[in-house]
Amino acid sequence: MYSSIEENYLKALYNLANEKGEVSTLLLSRSLHIKMPTVNSMMKKFSEKELVHYQSYKPLKLTKKGEKEAALILRKHRLTEMYLVEKMGFSWEDVHEIAEQVEHIHSDKFFNKMDELLEHPKFDPHGSPIPDREGNVEWINYKKLSECKTGEEVVLSAVVNGSKEFLKYLNSKNFKLGLKLRIEQIEEYDKSITVHIKETHKTEVLSNLVAEKLLVEKG
Repeated sequence: MYSSIEENYLKALYNLANEKGEVSTLLLSRSLHIKMPTVNSMMKKFSEKELVHYQSYKPLKLTKKGEKEAALILRKHRLTEMYLVEKMGFSWEDVHEIAEQVEHIHSDKFFNKMDELLEHPKFDPHGSPIPDREGNVEWINYKKLSECKTGEEVVLSAVVNGSKEFLKYLNSKNFKLGLKLRIEQIEEYDKSITVHIKETHKTEVLSNLVAEKLLVEKG
């Protein structure tokens, strides 16, 4: 069993990892708003607990044990978000802060019951995969909307780093997961994208900043 502070470290290490699974101590420090000496002290403790590979002046990397523990924390967080949306009627922009608190409850029975009531969802309200009881994650090879080409037909499947403000913006455009989009035009100058929404027969112009945060798969 880990403290809420330790769980926040584990989750941050998991979420911040690059393609090699590595995270710099500086990035971890800035992300958690914790001073470097404190971060280094915690990483030494994590190393002793076999949660992280730690060497001075080298990137951090979760061990297999650390990855599993971090994934199980994410499982609790994402199940909570899904429960809040599906069973309690919360909007997708209002669930993150609540899930941040609930994820620290240490009760497998509680979250397994939540999973059962939701009929074992694979993804949370933002399209992120929900790890299973063993911490395994089913990844799907999405691509960013910004990487699409004119004429492609895609389905909006997930959002990246969905801040409350960004999700409210998507609400204002009536954008939600599952929408079918066709790329009508890509502006050469600023890479803004004009999409046709099949469900509403409307077109929307999205900035490159927005398109970078929308993950899609072939429609």
